[in-house]
Amino acid sequence: MIPNISAIRNPIVISLGAIAGALSRYYITLWFAQRLGTNFPYGTFFINLTGCFAMGFFVTWAMDRVVTISPEVRLFVATGVLGSYTTFSTYGLDTITLLGDRRVIPTAFYWVGSALLGILSVQVGVSLARLVR
Repeated sequence: MIPNISAIRNPIVISLGAIAGALSRYYITLWFAQRLGTNFPYGTFFINLTGCFAMGFFVTWAMDRVVTISPEVRLFVATGVLGSYTTFSTYGLDTITLLGDRRVIPTAFYWVGSALLGILSVQVGVSLARLVR
């Protein structure tokens, strides 16, 4: 039995985009750290803002194009490159999508809950790791 070609192609396309996004994140973070120091997470701050901008621009551009953009290109850029460059861009897009659907309570829960519970989850992970040392 031959597998569905998109079942193979889509993960490969996403993976190739993820390589580009992750390496971009790494080198941009290094660049900022070398020039501005590590007293503030300049690289992460820049990456999160540019990732959100790029996600908003690309998704809107891809949806509003007269010429169809292939699903593979959308997966490569949005899920692969931008998804590994920063998941904050996906968080921003999901928040705007919920808000655009006028789902105020789920939007507020997702927006605030992700930030607060994310930080809490990091702290729980730190605490648990210290217990198993």
